[in-house]
Amino acid sequence: MLGKTPAGNKLPPNVHRAVLMRTITDLAADIRAGNLSLIDLLEQCLARIDAVEEKTRAWVVVDADCARRQANRLADELLHGHDRGPLHGIPVGVKDIIDVAELPTAAGSKRWANAIARQDARVVEQLRQAGAVIVGKTVTTAFAAFDPSVTNNPWNRGRTPGGSSSGSAAAVATDMVPAALGSQTGGSIIRPAAYCGVCGLKPTYNRVSLQGVVPLSPCLDHLGVIAGNVSDLAVMFQAIIQPDYEAQRLPTVTPVMPQEKKLVTLDGLFADRQDSAMVEAFESLKNDLRRKGWVIESRPVPASFNEVLKHHRTIMAVEAANYHEERFRRYSEDYPPKMTELIERGLGTTATEYAQAREHQSKIVYESSTWFDHRGMAILVPATSGPAPDRTTTGDPAHQAVWSYIGLPTITLPFAVTGDGLPLGLQLAGAGQTEAELFGTAMALEAEVDFRRPVLG
Repeated sequence: MLGKTPAGNKLPPNVHRAVLMRTITDLAADIRAGNLSLIDLLEQCLARIDAVEEKTRAWVVVDADCARRQANRLADELLHGHDRGPLHGIPVGVKDIIDVAELPTAAGSKRWANAIARQDARVVEQLRQAGAVIVGKTVTTAFAAFDPSVTNNPWNRGRTPGGSSSGSAAAVATDMVPAALGSQTGGSIIRPAAYCGVCGLKPTYNRVSLQGVVPLSPCLDHLGVIAGNVSDLAVMFQAIIQPDYEAQRLPTVTPVMPQEKKLVTLDGLFADRQDSAMVEAFESLKNDLRRKGWVIESRPVPASFNEVLKHHRTIMAVEAANYHEERFRRYSEDYPPKMTELIERGLGTTATEYAQAREHQSKIVYESSTWFDHRGMAILVPATSGPAPDRTTTGDPAHQAVWSYIGLPTITLPFAVTGDGLPLGLQLAGAGQTEAELFGTAMALEAEVDFRRPVLG
């Protein structure tokens, strides 16, 4: 992602210009060429954590000794000809609702702070099999919900980094690790990635295993990735995708470049929620893309979107209450205000209301198959309603929650910086299980967009 920041936009005065940390593919190539050792790469990440973590607060725990043992073992494997692929020796972070063996899974809870996981979550197993070095656990909002976390936005510490994958986004944005795992029930991957000026992938529902992950709402929960660029999202996703059990192999998700430069926009999608900075920047983006040869077709917002946010909240509240009810009644003090409100709402929701919400969700999931003219078609919408707001909130999830509700894959990448130095993200949505095509379109857009991230932290 090279280029210039949009004209007239200024970056914070306390940072300097730099390109993003090189891609995982580039790092892998240097490792195999002998230009970079796995040990040196890890030590660079650990030194970066030491330098900026006090200001960023992205980590719950950094397991440096274990990470060094992993890196040494993986270096020895390469020396003896065992190459696990592009993630071999690449340091990654894991959101703290995902089990990592012998580390606590606190999920933002004080009472779970010492709850040691007995085994890895399935997604962590897959990352280890692919050769990734697990550096530690990144901060999540409490129980992956709405209450702000301790993590700072690297662009402006007075603003939220978003939630609930706040630590993962901030760790990647400050170059502590090339990539990190996140989760999304409403907007918890796309929103923090956008607020922190990096890239995020929320895959198709159920394409990544949730085994070993603290649930919020099983009918809405997704695991995904935050990284510095789109190609790194693709490399990580290839490692964590659920196997095709019939074919007894992992599906291939190599990016498929678009055959034509065409996008569809949903004009008016949550327009009443967008601030002027996003409206102006998004219109400028579309005009710029048209000048570069992209065809952008406007379509109306599907009528079924009108009730998505209401039903999304109903499902999330009921399922959160179902999981937490017993513990919530015993240890209510461990639940911060917004999570408490969500659980209490779920406990007060009738079975009929929940059934109606699930019926609406099933209907819109079925309808969504008719929205896409072909497999590679992508919908272009804002990633958020605007730049990161203040720290009293994790931001408005509306622009992301609609895709979590339907279960369609989405990618965000930064495309502009506001006048007061905060990043804005665009969002691409595709048909179910079309991540390969979505990666290709996102990479094509990434090459067109004038955005350069400063060194942060």
